[in-house]
Amino acid sequence: MKVDVLLGLQWGDEGKGKIVDVLTPDYEIVARFQGGPNAGHTLEFEGKKYVLRSVPSGIFQGNKLNVIGNGVVLDPALFKGEIEALEQSGHDLKSRLYISKKAHLIMPTHRLLDACYEAAKGDSKIGTTGKGIGPTYTDKISRNGLRVGDILHNFEEKYNTAKAKHLRILNQYNFDTSALAGIEKEWFDGIAKLKEFTFIDSEHFINNAVGTGKKVLAEGAQGTMLDIDFGSYPFVTSSNTITAGACTGLGIAPRNVGEVYGIFKAYCTRVGSGPFPTELFDETGDQLRKLGFEFGSVTGRPRRCGWIDLVALRYAIMVDGVSQLIMMKSDVLDSFETIKACVAYEIEGKTVSEFPFEVDDRIKPVYVEMKGWQADMTKMLKEDQFPKEFTDYISFLEKELGVPISIVSLGPDRAQTIIRK
Repeated sequence: MKVDVLLGLQWGDEGKGKIVDVLTPDYEIVARFQGGPNAGHTLEFEGKKYVLRSVPSGIFQGNKLNVIGNGVVLDPALFKGEIEALEQSGHDLKSRLYISKKAHLIMPTHRLLDACYEAAKGDSKIGTTGKGIGPTYTDKISRNGLRVGDILHNFEEKYNTAKAKHLRILNQYNFDTSALAGIEKEWFDGIAKLKEFTFIDSEHFINNAVGTGKKVLAEGAQGTMLDIDFGSYPFVTSSNTITAGACTGLGIAPRNVGEVYGIFKAYCTRVGSGPFPTELFDETGDQLRKLGFEFGSVTGRPRRCGWIDLVALRYAIMVDGVSQLIMMKSDVLDSFETIKACVAYEIEGKTVSEFPFEVDDRIKPVYVEMKGWQADMTKMLKEDQFPKEFTDYISFLEKELGVPISIVSLGPDRAQTIIRK
């Protein structure tokens, strides 16, 4: 038995949460392998909308087990709020959600450090969500981190030691720390909530499950183009969002990776700063944003919008080893008379088909234009109902990308999902 991996191929916000929810009935365990509460996965079904920040998206499907893996960074205060909202909606989580002892904790001072570092960048801001993700991963790499398992032994001493280090840094920047006491109270309330859940050695748990024939789905956050190594650096997140991140974020061997589901939108979006070759600054971009409700599920920030970028998508498919593609938000393009797709970049007069080391304003997208389908697909239930123009769009993408599109999403609801034969 292998661990299947599901991840985003663009700059995040591709709709991973919905697809995890759709696929979960085929699995017994869903495990989140990286990222923090800056990544919100939105799910809609039975007329209700849920936003998950740290809890895996398989939590709504029956009695499936869900695991927060060691590669995740966890904010106890935000976790508490997320859990209580889910409990109020009638979902019992304590028996279905396990947390890795090796997952790192986002401390109150990490949030202050996040704001401090971002302010210090001046005009070169990354566009962080301010949740303390980057500083937490920094402490992890520098071997100063606080982990979930530390809650069980000498926690107060470990916390105070780490806090003192952070305060020394903040004092060097003369950063205002007056809000810390209030943040700490919420944080320690969150620690108390965390203690209600089962802490596990997730690497043993996952590998034992695989060894006994259980099906596991690894859920990624953000997107490939935000990967710390392979994304549009330095405008990236602080973890490995690619398939290899599932190995380090859950403790599974590469040979135990099975299917890799790569999710992408039928167009492109990005939140925050950083390069975006196909970004549209005209009425078309505004129309994409309006029709796609393109606002961050956690931050509410408007997303930048543009046509699909096949240069970046081919690159993501390569580094992830994608075996099946899943196209989201196809319905957002329903009303467009013409659809464009970027098939190459023009850089200083040269046509480039490979994603370059540096992505900047020298890049000009080379587009192919196709006729739009101009039909409402949101109520379609079968593939044979697709307009010819949409079928042609799928065929074009499959040829360009070299991987089959196995699932097409035609709206936000769980039911608006077509599995292609």
